[in-house]
Amino acid sequence: MVIATGTLYADPPGVVYTSQLRQQLESGLQSLGSGYQPRTEHLHENGQPKFTNRLILEDSPYLRQHAHNPVDWQPWGPEAFAQARREGKPVFLSIGYSTCHWCHVMERESFESIEVAEYLNTHFISIKVDRERRPDIDEIYMTAVQIITGQGGWPMSSFLTEEGKTFFGGTYYPRDQFLLLLKRGIQVWTEGREGIREQADQISDAVQRHLNQTQAAGTLSQSAPATASRQLLQRHDTANGGFGPPPKFPNEANYLFLIDFALRNPDQKLNDLVRFDLKTMARGGIYDQVGGGFHRYSTDQDWLVPHFEKMLYNQAQMARVYMDGAVLTGDAEFSRVARQILDYVLRDMTAPEGGFYSATDADSEGGEGLFFVWTPAQLKAVLSKQDAALTMKLFNVTEAGNFEASNILHMTAAVDVMATEAGISAESYVRKLDKIRQQLYTARELREHPGRDEKIITAWNAMMIMALAQAGHLPAGERYAEAALKAGQFLWQNHRDAKGRLYRASLKGRASVAGVQEDYAWLADAFISLYDLHQDMRWLARARSLLESMQEGFWDEANGGFFMSTENAVDQSVASAMGRPKDVIDGAVPAGNAVALHALARLARRPGKHDEFFATNARASALLTAFAQAVNDRPSAFSYLLLAAQVHDDGEAGALQYAAHGGIKIKAHANPDNDPDADYRLVVCVDIQPGWHINAHQPLSDDLIPTSLEASVDQPAWRLLNVSYPRPITKELGFQSEALALYEGQVQLSAPLQATAVAAAEPLLRIKLRLQACDDKICLPPETLVLQVPVR
Repeated sequence: MVIATGTLYADPPGVVYTSQLRQQLESGLQSLGSGYQPRTEHLHENGQPKFTNRLILEDSPYLRQHAHNPVDWQPWGPEAFAQARREGKPVFLSIGYSTCHWCHVMERESFESIEVAEYLNTHFISIKVDRERRPDIDEIYMTAVQIITGQGGWPMSSFLTEEGKTFFGGTYYPRDQFLLLLKRGIQVWTEGREGIREQADQISDAVQRHLNQTQAAGTLSQSAPATASRQLLQRHDTANGGFGPPPKFPNEANYLFLIDFALRNPDQKLNDLVRFDLKTMARGGIYDQVGGGFHRYSTDQDWLVPHFEKMLYNQAQMARVYMDGAVLTGDAEFSRVARQILDYVLRDMTAPEGGFYSATDADSEGGEGLFFVWTPAQLKAVLSKQDAALTMKLFNVTEAGNFEASNILHMTAAVDVMATEAGISAESYVRKLDKIRQQLYTARELREHPGRDEKIITAWNAMMIMALAQAGHLPAGERYAEAALKAGQFLWQNHRDAKGRLYRASLKGRASVAGVQEDYAWLADAFISLYDLHQDMRWLARARSLLESMQEGFWDEANGGFFMSTENAVDQSVASAMGRPKDVIDGAVPAGNAVALHALARLARRPGKHDEFFATNARASALLTAFAQAVNDRPSAFSYLLLAAQVHDDGEAGALQYAAHGGIKIKAHANPDNDPDADYRLVVCVDIQPGWHINAHQPLSDDLIPTSLEASVDQPAWRLLNVSYPRPITKELGFQSEALALYEGQVQLSAPLQATAVAAAEPLLRIKLRLQACDDKICLPPETLVLQVPVR
């Protein structure tokens, strides 16, 4: 049928579209412009697609990938389920994401097949969901598939009743098996519908029970963090790093928790685990040795052969892991890796407006990983003879290869070892290696690139802002700080509707899907990090506003905790059928409720009014209480929530901390000193907001707690010498008749620091700062802050 000049159009096989729908689809297709390339094998000679379905109207790269399948796909929504009820048909629900390799395979084999498409179109209502835009829907139906099959993954293939209840499900199916499954499903649907409804009810009940299992209120055990640490140590793969068998994921939440716990509780075993695992992963094939950044996971136990897709959330979390790892261990290699990750994102994953793209594909040129692998001949064509030989030795490149006759670059020896063998310093070797990497990167840019998913996801962008803001505190970190600020401004201006509600994602300036709970939590936490970086109170006001909206839209008034979506986000006939999930247990990213606790706990320690502090702290306590017993039962399943709980109880670990409900900021550093009696000088900067003061080291009253600084634990590596306290001011206040000695404004405490013979093995100084903050009417209870200060 001809519906526009020069454009041939055919309805998907087995269906007849209305003329109005055809016009909508044609308008949607034309709106994408002349540069749009349909992803389908069903093309006319002029390159126009033979088929176009409703997915062309969606702002999701994954859904648009399927817009020209002969399948009559519909997006998730009440219209599709209403049609299923009207026509008495079951629903086929397919969930995936744009960079999913096996999603692409099933598309080529089944969804591009005319035979399969015609059967689906005739007998089913077919719905496509982008799990990255709708993680709440994915959570519900993935739970059902895992209950049915004992495992999960993508593409997810589910068969639903008209009410949205799962009666069967699985993941990837080869074409012939899938077609048989479709035919068997329709036979059972036709002959035994009541039995199917009973089965669907049972599965729905099981899903709801499972969703409720992760919630058990109580009081968090004080031993829960230590128990989680011990459990993770027991699960640790001491030979290869990581936790558990392949496929091996980075499990960033585990490392963020373990590093935080080790900063607070010195433990050589944890230090060794972190050092070993971070080195092993950074030297493996899971890390892009040329361009920087981590692939999503490794298919083997050695971190050698990755699944080559790259996700923004991995880069954000791994950058934090490696920056934190550098603080804990003092290892310069970790700082280099963190910068390489961030440089990769700024170079290859950043939109001109300041947001960050979500992912790149595993496939290019019709094959998996071809963009990333090398042969000896390819290296020799790019590098000098000497550099090619060095590169082949360092990255273990052979003629036989380690992946389909090519080589995934990986290192089996440390850079300093290779430098020694080459007879040059480690610093010179690193500079040489950086030059080689740049040459290889430039050559690789000429290859056909994997597809890039350019949607901008609020939560994932917020994760990236947190990482960049953290890097902004590092030496020469200005470009990271600028990128963090630009991205924060972009999200605030473009990812909210007229009522201030967040959008989940945008694509080329268009946003339509409502934000889920993790979007509010992550963005609030990111804005707190921007406050720490720039000390601009607007970011705290925005964070507070987001957390207030999260409380209003997602909080479970009956049982506590946050739901993944608002009541209006999912078609209610479906939501009531399969339950309303909460994101509680860490997966590829930390759980949304854990991130909420982290943001609330941090906000409670930033500047604000007294009533704001008490309200925020109370909400954090209520959230922790809602899941406390579940955490006590399985501590290591809640790594990020336990990290957040420690922030709630004791403040953040590190050299930057807050006291007096955010009225006082403390930042410490230790640098080399010219003092002949000391190797370093510790400086503790105390920034006291107007209206507050702290007692001096000698406050002139026996009833007041003096400000004091000392080493927090026995540290044989460092000797803290006499502390120099600032000169106090003397002042009379309303609650005290006699004058007091106190500190106001910005003051510094300092002390010379001597390194002992074992200092090289302990690059971290742990100190205790004890203070009591007061205004002109009352004094707060004394506070003791423990700071972990890198010594460089």
